[in-house]
Amino acid sequence: MTRQVAVTGVGVVAPGAIGSDAFVELLGSGRTATRAITLFDPTGFRSRMAAECDFDPAEHGLSAHEAQRMDRYVQFAAVAAREALDAAGLDMAAEDPWRTGVSLGSAVGGTTLLESDYIRASARGSSWEVDHERTSPALHRVFSPAPLAGEIAELSGAQGVVHTVSTGCTSGLDAVGYAFQAIAEGRADVMITGASESPVSPITVSCFDAIRATSERNDAPESASRPFDRDRDGFVLGEGAAVLVLEELEHARRRGAEVHCLVGGFATRSNAYHMTGLTREGIELAESIERAMRQADRGPDAIDYINAHGSGTKQNDRHETASFKLALGGRAREVPISSIKSMVGHSLGAIGAIELAACVLAMDESLVPPTANLENADPECDLDYVPVTARQARLDTVLSVGSGFGGFQSAVVLDRRGLR
Repeated sequence: MTRQVAVTGVGVVAPGAIGSDAFVELLGSGRTATRAITLFDPTGFRSRMAAECDFDPAEHGLSAHEAQRMDRYVQFAAVAAREALDAAGLDMAAEDPWRTGVSLGSAVGGTTLLESDYIRASARGSSWEVDHERTSPALHRVFSPAPLAGEIAELSGAQGVVHTVSTGCTSGLDAVGYAFQAIAEGRADVMITGASESPVSPITVSCFDAIRATSERNDAPESASRPFDRDRDGFVLGEGAAVLVLEELEHARRRGAEVHCLVGGFATRSNAYHMTGLTREGIELAESIERAMRQADRGPDAIDYINAHGSGTKQNDRHETASFKLALGGRAREVPISSIKSMVGHSLGAIGAIELAACVLAMDESLVPPTANLENADPECDLDYVPVTARQARLDTVLSVGSGFGGFQSAVVLDRRGLR
C-alpha cells in the first residue's frame, strides 16, 4: 500500500526574503527583488541584473568554519534546512537515522567558488600553470554538486537515502518528487528535501547572454521579469534555496506535528526534442500534469491554483499556456495561475523548490501570489495569470510545474483535501 506523505516544515532563503515569514510578506505584497548585479562587476555584459539574496552567513547562524568550507549555495541550503527542521519540530536525535534521508537539487552546483578560485589560481586566465596555493582549501567540495546533500545529511544526521539531483531547472521539483517517492514506497520515514543555487557569476551570465535568454531591461531591473506579458524579453537570473521536511503521515501524527499539506502526486517527462527549445503544443508538460493529478486522485476541477514555471521567455510562456489547456481542458480558463519568478527571478535548479515552498505557504495563508509586472498580457497567453495584485482564496489543491534545459517537464500536486 502506498503511504501518504506530509509536509511538516518549510525553510526559505530567497531574494528579498530570508525566512518563511519574510517570504510570505513578499509574495503577498507583489514586491520585486530584482536589481542591478552587485555580486560582481557586470560591466560589458548584455544582461546586468539579477535577483540576489542579501545574505550574511554569520548573521544566519553559520560558524566561520562552516562558511569557509561551504560554497554560497550550500550555505543557503544549510540555513533553509535548519529553519525547516525547527519549523517541523523534529528531534533528529530521536529519529532512526537509517530511515531519514536527504534529496536536494542544484543545476550548476559550486559554480561560484569554482570560477572565483580559477580566476585567482590562473591570474585571471592568463597562466596555463595554475597556483593551487591561491585556491580555497574547500575547493574539492565544489568539484561536483554531490556535497550539497552530503552537507545537509551531516547537519541533520540523516544516514538513509541521500542524493543530489541535477536536472536543470526542474532539479528542485524533481528532488522533492524523489523524496516523496522514497517515503511513499517505504524506503524512508523522513526526507529533508528541496534545492539550492547561487549562479550569479560571470560564467553563468555569459552562458545566458550567448543564447539571449535573459532580459536586457537593464535600466529598470525591478520590472524586467515579466512572465506572460506582451513586452517581456527574457528571464532575470536569481539565486536562493528552499527546504521542505516530508514525513510519512502517520509518523508525523504520532509525534503531534503540524501538517501543512500532503504531497499528492509527482511526474516528470522529457520532450526528447532540444536542449533549450520547447514544443509549441505543450504535450510533454501536459502529460506530467495529468499523471501527477492522477496519482493524487484529483481531476482538473479540484485544482485551486497553479504555480507556473513562467520564466518570462515567449517560448516558455506560450508552451506552458498550451499545456494547461491540454491537461485541464475548460478548467484552465477558471483556475488562477501565477509566476513568482516575476518577484524572485529564476534561480535555475533552486526555483522549483522555492515555488513549492511558496505553494505550501500560500495554502496556509489562503493567498494567490501575483505575477508582478504583468501589465499588458500576451494575447497568446490568455489564461488568468493574476496580474500585479495578490488575491485571497481558499487553496486545497495546488499544482506546481517546471521546465528545464534538456527537455525536462515536471509537475507536483500538493493537497489538503486528503487531510479532512
